Amino acid sequence: MYIDPNTGGMLFQALAAAFAVASGVLLMFSGQIKQWFARMRRKLRKDQDEEQE
Repeated sequence: MYIDPNTGGMLFQALAAAFAVASGVLLMFSGQIKQWFARMRRKLRKDQDEEQE
């Protein structure tokens, strides 16, 4: 499969920009994402404890 060098360069720039934006979003919201996972983990543990009783 042949990709024109100009098209490949443009594609690489778009993917690099998308990766940078995604990384920035994850970095900005990393605290909130961690809190969400902690809440879900606590909820699952609570549900499991209630089932055992």
